[in-house]
Amino acid sequence: MTTRTMTRPAEYTRHSILKAAVALFAERGYDGTSVRAIVTKARVNQAAINYHFKGKEGLYLEVLKVAFEGYLRLDNFGPERLKDMPREDALRSFLRQQLQPLLASKEMNHYIRIFAWENVRPSKALRSFVTTSAMPFLDSATDLVRRFLPPGTSDEDAMCAAISLMGQCSIFVLNREQFAHPPFDLKFDEAFVERLADFLSALTLQGFAHQA
Repeated sequence: MTTRTMTRPAEYTRHSILKAAVALFAERGYDGTSVRAIVTKARVNQAAINYHFKGKEGLYLEVLKVAFEGYLRLDNFGPERLKDMPREDALRSFLRQQLQPLLASKEMNHYIRIFAWENVRPSKALRSFVTTSAMPFLDSATDLVRRFLPPGTSDEDAMCAAISLMGQCSIFVLNREQFAHPPFDLKFDEAFVERLADFLSALTLQGFAHQA
């Protein structure tokens, strides 16, 4: 039996665990999801979770990474690409990418719900995730807003500006299901996302103009 053949069952098991975990964490959050529920849905034993992910927290950390990478894959986002754009075009592109999950698939809906849970009840795994995976993304957002801020702006102020920029989009993404129903009745299609990206870009540029 070849090594490649031997690894296939392990890869299948790992994929099954991740798929089940994503669905359950999206539905119930980290605290509300038991290892027993995950192994039942994935049709594996608990030892498989320990082997592949070193327990529930390790599994959840991997789920956060997978969800975050799903965000970054949308719209072919890349920090280096933004650096090569004029700053106004880079800002609009960044905001458009942040809003892309509004048009995403069922799988992305799970990712959105997981981050929505984190927004309400942050898990212990979140801090590790932010340190290892999210900080490079925040750094790129900070680099972007620095192009609009006055020289000498402190690192803390620049970071806060970047967080604020992302927050303008995340409030729509994390509350997409609520905003799609009364009294809001927002229709999340391509045209809406383009209009919203234009609006938020113009609003942000006005704000930056007052800082110049």
